[in-house]
Amino acid sequence: MTVSSPAIALRQRAVQAALGKIPFDRLLRNARVIDMVTGEIRDADVGLVGTMIASVHPCGEFLQTENVEDLAGALLSPGFIDTHVHIESSHLPPERYAEIVVAQGTTTVFWDPHELANVLGVDGVRYAVESSRDLPLRVICAAPSSVPSTPGLEMSGADFKGREMQTMLSWPEVAGVAEVMDMHGVLNASERMIEILEAGLSSGKLIEGHARGLKGAGLQAYLAAGITSDHELTSAEDALEKLRAGLTLQIRGSHPYLLPEIVAALKTLPHLSSQITLCTDDVPPDFLLEKGGLIALIKLLISHGLAAEDVLRMATFNAAIRMQRADLGLIAAGRTADMIVFDSLESLNPLAVYVNGQKVAQDGKLLFSPKKAAGVTPPRDTMQISSLSADDFVLRIPGLKNGKARLRNIKGARFTQWSEVVVNVRDGQVQIPDGFSLIWVKHRHGRHDATPRIALLEGWGELRGAIATSYSHDSHNLVVLGRNPADMVLAANQLIASGGGMALSQNEQLLAHVAMPIAGMLSDLPAEELAAQFKNLRDLSSKVADWEPPYRVFKAIEGTCLACNAGPHLTDLGLTDGGLREIVDPILEIWEDQI
Repeated sequence: MTVSSPAIALRQRAVQAALGKIPFDRLLRNARVIDMVTGEIRDADVGLVGTMIASVHPCGEFLQTENVEDLAGALLSPGFIDTHVHIESSHLPPERYAEIVVAQGTTTVFWDPHELANVLGVDGVRYAVESSRDLPLRVICAAPSSVPSTPGLEMSGADFKGREMQTMLSWPEVAGVAEVMDMHGVLNASERMIEILEAGLSSGKLIEGHARGLKGAGLQAYLAAGITSDHELTSAEDALEKLRAGLTLQIRGSHPYLLPEIVAALKTLPHLSSQITLCTDDVPPDFLLEKGGLIALIKLLISHGLAAEDVLRMATFNAAIRMQRADLGLIAAGRTADMIVFDSLESLNPLAVYVNGQKVAQDGKLLFSPKKAAGVTPPRDTMQISSLSADDFVLRIPGLKNGKARLRNIKGARFTQWSEVVVNVRDGQVQIPDGFSLIWVKHRHGRHDATPRIALLEGWGELRGAIATSYSHDSHNLVVLGRNPADMVLAANQLIASGGGMALSQNEQLLAHVAMPIAGMLSDLPAEELAAQFKNLRDLSSKVADWEPPYRVFKAIEGTCLACNAGPHLTDLGLTDGGLREIVDPILEIWEDQI
């Protein structure tokens, strides 16, 4: 007798159960199955064998199993698939992240761990893979291509080229190349990007995009390079052009102010493409607990006018197509038994969640606490910076003790612009003009002997204290915003001492601090405790800054140094121009006082 593999043996059992010859391992009775192919909602029983759906059949047709659960007419949906997420933005290790999102109905995520990779290199991706094993959440990893995101304009903790990509893409847990942020390198055929794209294309795996601001010929060229998706949607017009070009859209929840116009645009189309998927991208811990991850985005899209069945299909069947996973995304025989029981389409409250055929959550709570992966040591001690002094936060003009200088400065938040200002210099120190603040960046990875970089920041108001973070997309150097050197050094030294995180200071006192000692971005705390600390810090930040949504918001602190985006940004290498791909001298003109 030939011995079958476990997978073949499971399917043979499922065949026998579907024919009524053996009992199901579990039978879910009286469900209202949401059919993601036809759009119908129909009454059915669902029989499970091991990790697999063996049969979806008329109610009452088979009852030959002892393990029966009556769903009493509740809705049954496939588990949600998040097509692009940085788990690091939750500041939780994978097991604690899973504990939250699985109970909300997310059963699979495509994790781009490029935040960890920018600090730890390939070891960061290996940690992501190993720490995600044996969780109730299916974690599929991507090989980060953006390490750093903008070569030559910043320096992170590592530098990925073709060899590193080949290594990561050879791992079975890695399903593709993560978002290609170096658009300039793609369009100008840089040697590094040719190597990275060649590794992705040769692997036959997915290549994820980051096409912020691309349109016309540039967008077409970006697709021609082999990139097939994008989550960097900036407007309804942008979304439609990318969809028409052939990209898979990953509508994200981290920029909710764009959703009404994107929904309105999608509703003008003759049909909703299967190339529309959903992702969370970045969700902080308090939002994840209070509002939810993918479930919050789903509810928001429905509230803006999309049919619930259409949005659920984007989060399930469409996502499975995108991920090239024919085993996921449908409640159908032969698929993996990842499912959510909902009370109604109106409220979408998850009554129960099944993963691999086992009930893992009920009434919004996981039924057990996921364990840390055995033998995996979280990476610590990544703040390679000595204690700082207040003098490190003083803006100076080299060689000028007293006089004036005309300087380039950064204007705005998120969509930054160049501006100029004339400043007074007294005793070697630039007098910060009214309405301006400082942004300060220092390399924290020990790869170069970095002098702190400082620039004037316009459009953020006059900060009444300091905000410091070691979590700064995507190179994750130490960033401080403020006006008063005494406040800035206090917040910065707090993060150096605690191994990273975020801190607020005012009047030379610490207002709030969230320690993130794992890679300077993840916390050891239980999710509820971390969320409370993070929310407290965010709330108190309004004492330091005047927030003006949608761009000048607390979240913008983490992305203010993204040199891959157009416009000026400060990095550990200096003041950069993302469009020109140049490091720019901020000093335009100097007038020394005549004695």
